[in-house]
Amino acid sequence: MFATPFLDLPPLDSASGTVVLPGSKSISNRVLLLAALSGGTTRVHDLLDSDDTKVMLAALATLGCGIRHNHVNGNTVEIDGLAGQLTASQADLFMGNAGTAIRPLTAALAVLGGDFSLHGVPRMHERPIGDLVDALRQLGCQIDYTGQDGYPPLRIGQPQLKLDAPIRVRGDVSSQFLTALLMALPLVAQQDVVIDVVGELISKPYIEITLNLLARFGITVQRDGWARFTIPAGSRYQSPGDIHVEADASSASYFIALGAVATSTTGTFDSKIRIEGVGAASIQGDIRFVEAAEQMGAQVASGPNWLEISRGTWPLKAIDLDCNHIPDAAMTLAVMALYADGSTTLRNIASWRVKETDRIAAMATELRKLGATVNEGADYLRITPPATVYDWKAASIHTYDDHRVAMCFSLAAFNPAQLPVRIEDPKCVAKTFPDYFEALLALSHTATAHIPVLCIDGPTASGKGTVAAALAARLGYHFLDSGAMYRITALAALRAGLVISTTDEAAIATLAQTLPVRFVDGKVWLGDSDVSEAIRTEEAGMNASKVSALPAVRLALVALQHSFRRLPGLVADGRDMGTVIFPDAPLKVYLTATAAKRAERRYEQLISKGISTTLEDLRDDLEARDARDSSRVAAPLKPAQDALLLDNSDMSIETSVDQVLDWWQSKQPFGLK
Repeated sequence: MFATPFLDLPPLDSASGTVVLPGSKSISNRVLLLAALSGGTTRVHDLLDSDDTKVMLAALATLGCGIRHNHVNGNTVEIDGLAGQLTASQADLFMGNAGTAIRPLTAALAVLGGDFSLHGVPRMHERPIGDLVDALRQLGCQIDYTGQDGYPPLRIGQPQLKLDAPIRVRGDVSSQFLTALLMALPLVAQQDVVIDVVGELISKPYIEITLNLLARFGITVQRDGWARFTIPAGSRYQSPGDIHVEADASSASYFIALGAVATSTTGTFDSKIRIEGVGAASIQGDIRFVEAAEQMGAQVASGPNWLEISRGTWPLKAIDLDCNHIPDAAMTLAVMALYADGSTTLRNIASWRVKETDRIAAMATELRKLGATVNEGADYLRITPPATVYDWKAASIHTYDDHRVAMCFSLAAFNPAQLPVRIEDPKCVAKTFPDYFEALLALSHTATAHIPVLCIDGPTASGKGTVAAALAARLGYHFLDSGAMYRITALAALRAGLVISTTDEAAIATLAQTLPVRFVDGKVWLGDSDVSEAIRTEEAGMNASKVSALPAVRLALVALQHSFRRLPGLVADGRDMGTVIFPDAPLKVYLTATAAKRAERRYEQLISKGISTTLEDLRDDLEARDARDSSRVAAPLKPAQDALLLDNSDMSIETSVDQVLDWWQSKQPFGLK
């Protein structure tokens, strides 16, 4: 997961491949609560691993459920249910910003009774819950607001239940209020319990999910249209034993859109996006996003548990659509509208205003940044794409701590103007799809020249490796420690039984071409082996010098280093990154420090490892090495002609990183943040 302050997506050209989606948030949190309310043990397979499900699991554990995780065969959780009887009568529950957790849990705890406090992040305290509380109070539930009336946080006490009259609940604000009642009332249905919906019920497909899952747990709800629901007397939750969570159909919308926008049949083969984990027979209403995408021009094939999408009509067709049936997925249509042949209107989306943020206002604001013309109403958006390729704008997308804003706007990186897109706070996708950006970039393709590279060159002990690694972490980019490549090659050659000499030069070069090298969190990996310490010995250094003298090996390692240039970008450190390996890099920094300062740094490193030395010897060694490196024929140590010089003799690593990051920011079209 990208945990950086922002993620810069370079211009993306096309996409193809297969994505396996995480489990549905809506199904996951419903199943978790139903399993907790049932008797016996329920094994939940393919559970979504996200912020929202973690919130629900933590709450259920606090309330007394036994919970065991098994990651051997997918993400499986075993839950020992409470059989409708709480073992904890008092609890303080933090619900984050998970509407699918706080609303049904509020209803269940209110009818069972106890002393419970429910609260969340500041945005949760702005999301309405008053209609659910009003409905529960009709039953005799004791619920108090401890902040602003109509909103969390809440305090729940002991109820005095009255079930003889229908319970009325509004359906035109959020379907989660009705879902909460449907899940809670079987706990107290000594007689038939009737729920009357006031107003038009929005997001009906989410109620279909609820009814489907209730049936899996033994509760058959009688329905009179969408206005009246009856829970039969004597209803009792029964664990199904095992239950599988479908992949998230809302998350599928981004990859359906990706297929419609970024695949092409103009190349040597037909490119497609294949989505596994959800198909046309899904119980989730958002699967109907497929119909909307097809209206806009996408070509979609489907099976029981898969979808395949490719580009059809291009540009996409503008549509005018009532989106009440796909409220979450419809946000993706707003970004698809940027690639349409006219104005697209999305109607009946008033529920957007009470989600993780005011999504109507948020989408309008961010679409305008990209150059679109947007008309915003109380319950609609009308999006007109940029008139020409020259009207597109590079934009830094504010995500409002809303996972869906972040994910759908990533599709703007395929814009015809080939402009980058910045996604602020990319980690907000952890709410439902923690690895979303990794999945997107794994499917995406672009010209090598579009993938940014930052080169940090400099002499030994200048701090270039530490600065480069920290910079890569700040940007969410890949990292290349070129100085380690020869050491790794020598180690791999010896492990393969080769002799580091001209005798085995060709074999070592062949080996070097495909070395499985990774730099992760300060460690160096060769395949599945952590070689961080093995390549830092004196012997490893001597062997690296021998390897570097073999021309065929040097050539092979150039190609290997080029392979590190992958989406979304690369930070590479070494002695010839900017001059030889990546001469087209948009930012090259030559990092240096006085020999005296570098000797002090090296002295501290060696002493900390128990290696005896003197400052004078180290300084003499560094000065001699500088002379050798700067005078060698192949790739001499020197700044690239267009490199920025940074003498960090009197700077900390953090200050050095900040300076390089400022230089990088100044080259971006988004401006300094």
